[in-house]
Amino acid sequence: MMTECASFAACRVKVSLMGKRVWLTVPTYNESENLERLVAAALPELERIAPGDHTLLVVDDHSPDGTGDIADRLAVEHEAVEVLHRAGKDGLGPAYLAGFERALAGGAELVAVMDCDLSHDPRSLPGLVAAAEQGADLVIGSRYVKGGGIEDWPRLRRTLSRAGSTYARLLLRVEVRDLTGGFKCIRREVLEKVEPTSLRSQGYVFNIELTYRALLAGFRVQEVPITFRDRQYGKSKISLPIAFEALLLVPRLRRSAREVPEVQDALASPDGEPEPEPATRTTA
Repeated sequence: MMTECASFAACRVKVSLMGKRVWLTVPTYNESENLERLVAAALPELERIAPGDHTLLVVDDHSPDGTGDIADRLAVEHEAVEVLHRAGKDGLGPAYLAGFERALAGGAELVAVMDCDLSHDPRSLPGLVAAAEQGADLVIGSRYVKGGGIEDWPRLRRTLSRAGSTYARLLLRVEVRDLTGGFKCIRREVLEKVEPTSLRSQGYVFNIELTYRALLAGFRVQEVPITFRDRQYGKSKISLPIAFEALLLVPRLRRSAREVPEVQDALASPDGEPEPEPATRTTA
């Protein structure tokens, strides 16, 4: 199925009469060298997880390299593939939002999201979905818990990446070790409660804020170890300077979260007086 979407607010979708339970959303921009490989690897995993009850949604930001055309062809070839075309490159956060909205409209109970460049191994999908089905509300494919790791990155880049995650974890007073990770499986209830459209962040920090708000709302977050591999094809959309500039926005997350009514309720005591914000726990 192919869907046109000019913006998140004006997205025109076709809702299936029979929704699919598990959705995998894949934001793309100039991923012509990777998309077909990703679809070929991910569809068998989705079939094992939820036979006949899954959708792989490509959210393409009008890629000039023809990624959207490749996605359309794959949608014709594979019944489980759907394409959401957006009018232009508008950032990773809005692409996530458009994918979440479409998945929920299509009846999703579990929404997974992963990068298109195969840095996230589709063979890890069953582990993330299994953790969600066993009680976790938001599951993160984590590089920084026991059993997880990174391949093909130089030591300096690994050190700086881990330092960025540690910085965000300490500042927000949470125990999630891979806050910046973009490989997730999210229960429908989390997206309905957190209301992603109320998130203030875009791009790199969007993943941090989504997890933080889920924790503040009382949801259980679990980290599942994965091995992250650097892309082999195409060009990365994020550099270390961009990542560090984004991390400077993290202190705003605590302030902006308190402006959301649901978070205010979660942080208030029974008599209506605000309580000290506790360190939020997770399981690994």
